[in-house]
Amino acid sequence: MLWVDTDFGFDDLWALLLLQQHGVSLAGVSLVAGNVPLAQAKANALGAIETYGLDLPLYEGADRPLLRTLETAEAILGPTGMQTRGRALPFVPANRPLPAAGSALANWLLSAKDTEPREILAIGPLTNIAQLIDDTPEAAAKITRLVWMGGSNGHGNHTAFAEYNAIADPDAANRVMQANLPLDVVDLTLCRTVNFAADDLPNCDPLTADLLGGYLDIAINRGRDSMAIYDPVAALAIISPEAFESQAMDMAIETQSGDYYGATTFTANPAAKGHLLTKAPLDAARTCLHALAKKDQ
Repeated sequence: MLWVDTDFGFDDLWALLLLQQHGVSLAGVSLVAGNVPLAQAKANALGAIETYGLDLPLYEGADRPLLRTLETAEAILGPTGMQTRGRALPFVPANRPLPAAGSALANWLLSAKDTEPREILAIGPLTNIAQLIDDTPEAAAKITRLVWMGGSNGHGNHTAFAEYNAIADPDAANRVMQANLPLDVVDLTLCRTVNFAADDLPNCDPLTADLLGGYLDIAINRGRDSMAIYDPVAALAIISPEAFESQAMDMAIETQSGDYYGATTFTANPAAKGHLLTKAPLDAARTCLHALAKKDQ
């Protein structure tokens, strides 16, 4: 069983569709503020459940970073966190509050026998995971693998040096990196090696085609003809971990204000418990795109 922690933009949805296609069962999906405020992440998740029939046991997590003011990515991704070419997920009213993510995640981890894997895929800021470490350290110790799409072993995307999921809550990332968890990082540099262009677009249903086109437009509007694939690559690392190359690393993040705020650094250390994934499988883009294709193909 897998737990997914997400700020639920388009590539988060894409990652969940990939997991569904490969038969991965989800014990829970915790929402966190990041790309968009928590209320919009919740609306996106509910709309995705109605549209795609996803089985997502939803839980409501942190609505702000540990110590700082929330800075979303709406300036790039739009108010829903999903750039489009005109279509959008349906708005599904939330009839009741969602259960709290912290207690649900802790209970799931603590219920595990020593021989049972407890993997978490984090595809947003690490606020919920950091809060788990602080509030229920005995539960965090049960995590057998934490895969995080975040950080960069090179240039950033939100600033010159910082990747968005890292700079969105660097204090949370710092807490997780210091907790000596089995952390596998799928960073910006790796994701930028997995790309798709207009010629690669699969035959999708109209809404999915629109959302995928809007995602590609982020690159096109910046003068590039291809777009990197982020969260689905992290999901692929859950599905096919043996297909990736990795290196044991010590990890750190800059939490002080300045040009390097939110920047991550990775230092090779064979004894380190954490790993930086350094090479994705050659067919990673095709595998990710196939998850969005019409089911009758």
